[in-house]
Amino acid sequence: MDHRSGQKRAVEYLYPPVEPFDQRQIDMGDGHRIYVEQCGRPDGVPVLVLHGGPGGGCSPAMRRYFDPEVYRVILFDQRGCGRSRPTAAVAANSTWHLVSDIETIRELLGIDRFVLFGGSWGATLALIYAITHPDRVRHMVLRGVFLGTRSELDWFYGGGAGAFFPDLWARFLEPIPEAERGDMIGAYHRRLFSGNLLEEMRFARIWAQWENALASVSTEGAWHESPSDYARAFARLENHYFVNGCFLESDGWILQNRDRIEQIGATIVQGRYDMICPPAAAWRLAQGWRRCDLRMVGMAGHALSEPGISAGLVSVMNGLRPLMKDL
Repeated sequence: MDHRSGQKRAVEYLYPPVEPFDQRQIDMGDGHRIYVEQCGRPDGVPVLVLHGGPGGGCSPAMRRYFDPEVYRVILFDQRGCGRSRPTAAVAANSTWHLVSDIETIRELLGIDRFVLFGGSWGATLALIYAITHPDRVRHMVLRGVFLGTRSELDWFYGGGAGAFFPDLWARFLEPIPEAERGDMIGAYHRRLFSGNLLEEMRFARIWAQWENALASVSTEGAWHESPSDYARAFARLENHYFVNGCFLESDGWILQNRDRIEQIGATIVQGRYDMICPPAAAWRLAQGWRRCDLRMVGMAGHALSEPGISAGLVSVMNGLRPLMKDL
């Protein structure tokens, strides 16, 4: 959190805390039970919140980006994380399972079309869902765009970001033998899925620490510990998706299929100094998309909790209120 003089904290831009009016577990019939909650106005404009990771789970703060008198906010923990069960499970857990889960949720809740609200991996999933179900999307609000490409993964796990944080990159490399460092995702995969719970938790914490340390421009690379259970679910799921190229048919699949969503409006709130998902991806996504509004936020990184990012997202959702009747 940015505590500089004159700079508001992110929480000061948000609506007051709100409790869900509905919480449920949905049995998907293949061994997974998905946690879903709703808050805000039961007959309001439906907004589906897509959390990051994969494996990050939702938090109560995510309910607070929306005017509760206008929006019906649906949050769910994606397979294997948060309050969904089983925790850290990768069987029957792919991008296409998540797209199917969104459709199941939409149908069970009797929703025709959503506004999609997602950041980082949540932005990826929003774009993939919109490409495959364009008639179910009213608008997209995206943050910290990740397109699921090899070049983006190489940036973060191949030394690109490490050039700016060599001390932290060295800590991420240190437990991996030099002979394996040419493929850090693969090297961590072998350890995160070793079957040795203590080893999996140890490497999961290091995996999560590397990402968390670079999330905000205001943390100055602080190396924070995550709870072991959270870190294991987060790291295993994220690594599982990245080893499998996010389960997309080709590298660059989202941009290759962007024409399917160009009739949908989108607003992107992107940190100028995002070290996890650099702005180049958001720029490429927005170029030539007439209905896409890219808003760069100066002095902001990747995290949802960055003050400038939070302010920008609340402003976007407030600005959409009078337009919803026409979308």
